[in-house]
Amino acid sequence: MLKFFLFLIILGSFLNADDKVEVYATSMDTKNNIVEARGEVVVIYQDYHLSAQKALYDRNSGELELFGNIRATKGDSIKLLGNYAKLNIAKKERTFKPFYMLEQKSNVWLSGSESFAKDAEVEIESGVMSGCDPNDPLWKMEFASSDYNTDTMWLNLYNARIYIYDIPVFYTPYFGYSLDTTRRTGVLPPMIGYSENEGLYYEQSLFIAEQNWWDLELKPQIRTNRGYGLYSTFRFVDSDVSKGSLTAGYFKEKSSYFIENSLANKKHYGFNFNYNNSDVINQWLGTDLEGQSGLYADIHNMNDVDYINLSTNNTTNNATATLLYSRINLFYNTDNNYFGAYFKHYKDLTRDSNEETLQNLPALQYHRYLDTLFEDHLLYSLDVKSNNYYRSVGKSATQTDINIPITLQTSLFDEYMNISYKSNIYAQHTSFKGEEKIPTADEYDSGYFARNYHTLSVSSQQTRAYDELTHVVDFGALYTLGGTETRDGYYEEQKDYCSISTNKSKAICEFYNITDIEENLQLYFSQYIYDNLGKQLVYHRLAQSFSYEDINGGAGELENELNYQITDSINYYNNLFYNYDESGFSKNFNRISYIGDSFNIAISHMYKNSFIPSTATTLQHTSYMTSSIEYKYNKHYSYNFKYDYDLERSLRKNVEVGFLYQKRCWDFGIRYVENNRPLLDEFGQPSSIRDRYLYFTIRLKPIMSSDGGMSGFAFRLPDASEGN
Repeated sequence: MLKFFLFLIILGSFLNADDKVEVYATSMDTKNNIVEARGEVVVIYQDYHLSAQKALYDRNSGELELFGNIRATKGDSIKLLGNYAKLNIAKKERTFKPFYMLEQKSNVWLSGSESFAKDAEVEIESGVMSGCDPNDPLWKMEFASSDYNTDTMWLNLYNARIYIYDIPVFYTPYFGYSLDTTRRTGVLPPMIGYSENEGLYYEQSLFIAEQNWWDLELKPQIRTNRGYGLYSTFRFVDSDVSKGSLTAGYFKEKSSYFIENSLANKKHYGFNFNYNNSDVINQWLGTDLEGQSGLYADIHNMNDVDYINLSTNNTTNNATATLLYSRINLFYNTDNNYFGAYFKHYKDLTRDSNEETLQNLPALQYHRYLDTLFEDHLLYSLDVKSNNYYRSVGKSATQTDINIPITLQTSLFDEYMNISYKSNIYAQHTSFKGEEKIPTADEYDSGYFARNYHTLSVSSQQTRAYDELTHVVDFGALYTLGGTETRDGYYEEQKDYCSISTNKSKAICEFYNITDIEENLQLYFSQYIYDNLGKQLVYHRLAQSFSYEDINGGAGELENELNYQITDSINYYNNLFYNYDESGFSKNFNRISYIGDSFNIAISHMYKNSFIPSTATTLQHTSYMTSSIEYKYNKHYSYNFKYDYDLERSLRKNVEVGFLYQKRCWDFGIRYVENNRPLLDEFGQPSSIRDRYLYFTIRLKPIMSSDGGMSGFAFRLPDASEGN
């Protein structure tokens, strides 16, 4: 029997153009204002496209009912399934029984006993949500009720239970999740851990993003045996050329933990402010200056290093230090001139007070870029920098440096040889202020220092192309000779005393940074080898200096640097310094790495020799090894191993070993981590402790995205001392 298609456009006086419903079917009957369509029924309503086995339309109520094997699509990302659906055209309401929805962009499916939708809001009764295979989901989230907005793509689940296979593992009264990548306000995956010393650790992050130009992350945490705290980060973009962030935190120790562990502080707090503006002058002052201006601020403050240690349960990601460095940089730059202002502030966390810590507030700089005369044979530039060194207790100073290099250059033998002569004019002036903490007889008279010295350079660079390689050789010599100099005040009075290396750390020499210009010759040789695609295969450099001073003269250390790309996967790097006087290496660094499709390995070793006898706090030798291995067995299994070891102290610095199992809808992994962490004791003395953790990674995709870091449980093993 030939099929014929009937086209029906259902319109009422209450409908507008957007409410038009188109129904296609192979047969249609009408009885008592009820239109029945059968056989390959297709309905088009707004951006919905539905198909069913049967359809009934009531002209009186304006309701359209669909029966049997209903398939619906909304836009290009949402697919719906059901056995019964009802569309109320007048009220713009939609009902599905049972309800099944697949959001194709995120691969999340949602199934419920019934759904009711009006406009963009969809309400679903008891059901299941997952990102796994619907036939046998590895994880699923059952819920009592749910609502979903098809415009914002935000999904809310109520009384949700997470199952791994059929085993319940977690319950939450509410869970909100966005099915697109737009920033949304919501609860982030929690971080859970356990430590025998600190007890149960729980951190629950709340992400607030009500507007496009800012967001706020709140991270309250509790450590049941230790205390509780709150860390937060506010990020903002205040213009198209500027952005910043403010991180702050507070943690309060329990009295029992504070006393038992002999901590320096019962409360730990601090903040970090970061701001960057790439056109600050024109934006803030309303000017239209040519050139570039910028502002960069990175400001830190905290009362001790435990503020950093407590910011997360994963201390392996923390960069802890005992000296805080805050800075604000402001500059204006043109093609010919550069103006800069720099503010530097230091805080030593090992001190009770930093009133004696020297600050640089501010440093002002003017630089005139390199310019030429006489057909580029004469080059000159100018640099002026003034540093205001300040502290509330002790001597302070304002120190200004002027540097004017003038170079005369030319080439010989058809540009095979380049020669140049440089005259370096340098001057420094220092004025002092403030009083010494403990008065001494040291002379702090303001004064100046000026000198002129000379540099003669001869060099050549040659290039030779072969069929598959290109070889570049660069070699030359620099001869430096001291010229005239003059000085008075502080520089004259402390010349002999502060020039001795053993006196450099004395208080009177703190501002004396003048070094003698030695008559010396520097020889260098470098070569590069490239393949025919321009990829560098070999870089090799040799440098040797010779001093012609009566004292400490002779050959300086020989430096050799080599970077050899042995194959596409294997690379070797070496940098060493050889000391002739000591007949040994002062530094030797080696690293070899292999990067393949499924296997990566890197091993490095650093050796240093100060040639100074070891003491209780310092060692003559440094011997440090780092290693890492990553192996990807297949698309599911990957393994990693890291090991850092101090050979001289026979001390493990960092250890990590683990594996990760990945599938389309979930990841699972285990890592064992050791990390030496610095801390401050009750006597204000720096110390360290070895943290040992087991990290269990459970990432349910896509609700826990791979770029959000590890989500799971951390178990902290008993701490170990350094000697273990």
